Amino acid sequence: MDIAVLHPDELTAADRAAWTALQSAAPALGAPHLANPFLSPEFALAVGRCRGGVRIAVFREDGRPAAFLPFQRSALGVGRAIGLGVSDAQGLVHRPGFRWDAGELLHACGLSVLDFDHLVAGQHPFENGTLRPHPSPVIDLDQGFEDYLERLRAKSPTFVRTTLSRGRRLGRAVGPLRYVHDERDPAALRTLIRWKSAQYRRTGRSDRFAHDWIVRLVRELFHTRNDSFAGLLSVLYAGERPVAAHFGPRSGSVLCSWFPAYDREYAKYSPGLVLHLRMAEAAAAASMAYFDLGRGDARYKDSLKTRELRVAEGWVMRPHPVALGHWARRAPVRALRDAVLARPELRRRASRLLHHMGGIRSGRSGTAR
Repeated sequence: MDIAVLHPDELTAADRAAWTALQSAAPALGAPHLANPFLSPEFALAVGRCRGGVRIAVFREDGRPAAFLPFQRSALGVGRAIGLGVSDAQGLVHRPGFRWDAGELLHACGLSVLDFDHLVAGQHPFENGTLRPHPSPVIDLDQGFEDYLERLRAKSPTFVRTTLSRGRRLGRAVGPLRYVHDERDPAALRTLIRWKSAQYRRTGRSDRFAHDWIVRLVRELFHTRNDSFAGLLSVLYAGERPVAAHFGPRSGSVLCSWFPAYDREYAKYSPGLVLHLRMAEAAAAASMAYFDLGRGDARYKDSLKTRELRVAEGWVMRPHPVALGHWARRAPVRALRDAVLARPELRRRASRLLHHMGGIRSGRSGTAR
């Protein structure tokens, strides 16, 4: 294989155009998962501007780009998928039928191990015994929003009726509902970040927005937009008041859920669910194939989804002392976490503990509502 490992600044305009062309053609060629915006050059380059160690492996055939793999590398040769922890799709973007050898790739990139937590389907050379699949629910929109809404009604008529009713009640109580699919006001983005940060603390989760690089990444993507990629801020207003918002990337055919949040003052009206239905409607009108809700257990995702994709978590490695040490650290932790997640009672206890700790962090006692 002819593999060049480049710093993001070394990627040429022709390379970027070839990468975008591979993504744009992927749905028609039977690989819609490769059209995910988290696999785009725009996302990789934005992460490169916010974090160190970002590199891009470019595979060439007869001098022409055939595949791209962005990753992050530590000084010890431990590799991480680009944006690990905040990216909901990872893997190698390639032409149809492209084959590669994982060990040769790692060697060319100076890596002993490469970590993934959202490896997309079809990455067969990376598949090994360490990978664990996880469901990633999606909303199919290729037949239009009305078709989706009918499918949703058939699955859960009470859910649809209740959500739409609560939206109408919110409009009567606070002010007429107004949805902005592509809000360009930076103040609205700051409001969303404030809501989401408070939610993380309240529920005992790590506050992603306490990390400066994530804040910078979101702001960077907010100002990134072209036909094949944009950072999309969507806001639901009641009167002039924002009551729910979401920020996430979209490609030419896929919209991804990333950072949704709402004003808790209006929680009884389910503004987050109302927002997601409005987003799905607007995405369908923009000819999106599907709305990716992202890996993770959540009741609202189960209610909204039409099917599930599969993403994998794990690592690929080659014989090396650093890789062995990495496995020795990671394997026991993952085994413990998987054991908790596999048992509903343990999962409920862990969730209650997180909420209790969140209550302490938020300065209130008891569990979060």
